[in-house]
Formats: sequence, structure tokens, C-alpha cells
Amino acid sequence: MATATLKDQSLKDKADILTVIETLKTAHHNKDAAYLAARFTPDAAIFNLAPPLVHHGVDLHEKQEWFDSWDGPIEMEPKDFDITVSGDFAFCHGYMRMGGNKVGVDQRISFWMRATFCLQRSGDTWRIVHEHTSVPFSMDGNPRPVFDLKP
Repeated sequence: MATATLKDQSLKDKADILTVIETLKTAHHNKDAAYLAARFTPDAAIFNLAPPLVHHGVDLHEKQEWFDSWDGPIEMEPKDFDITVSGDFAFCHGYMRMGGNKVGVDQRISFWMRATFCLQRSGDTWRIVHEHTSVPFSMDGNPRPVFDLKP
């Protein structure tokens, strides 16, 4: 491939991966578990904020129950994602802000978390094979999460 063609492909790959991240935002806003799950491989290793330590693939029932625990849309705001592509694999990391109103909670929730995604291309489609989200915790002897940090 010519250098210009490789550069064009790299730009397309990065744009396609950003689109995958944006679809996560849409799936959360619409609280659509099936739409979210379609962005992941069936056996994706998911290290998210909820126990257990790892989820293998997206459990549609569990995810929809979690979506339904929110009153109204769930806001997800991706920010500052850095993407590296090598062949049919990609790695990206950045920040996600999650916000909204939990059922039965008077105070609005809004916090930033760290997010890392590993993706694999199959044909023309990028799907997430690994997701890792985390929130820093206080290191002063009290292991409470720190929700007021901003990128």
C-alpha cells in the first residue's frame, strides 16, 4: 500500500473506532441493552465498575435492569480518546463522564471515569473485545472512590 493509502486507512479506522465509542453514548442515552451489546464481541472481557471483577460479554438482562434503575436517559460523554491501530486490533483510552438521575436518589449523579477499550476488526466492523473502566480511590487509608476529579 502506498503511504497516502495507509494514512487514509488509519484515519478511517480511528474515525470508525470513535463511532463505536459514540454508539456507547447513544446506547446509554436510549437505555438500549441490545444496541450496546452489539458493539462487543460475545466473549468480551469487561472490567467495569460493577462486581464481579470480570464480566464475559454483555448480559442483556443484567444490563437492561441496570439501565432501568435510572430515571430518564443516562449521559455518557467521551473525552480525549487516544487511539492506536495495528492491523485488525486497536487500543484506545480516555475519559467518560457518566451522569443522570438514579431511581430513588434525590441528588443528580455526575462523575468522570477512566476508560480503556481494546477492539478487533472483523471485515469492516470494529467490536470491543475488552473494556476497562475505573474511578480513582482515596489513598489516605479510607478506600472511598473519588468522584469529583475532572480531566
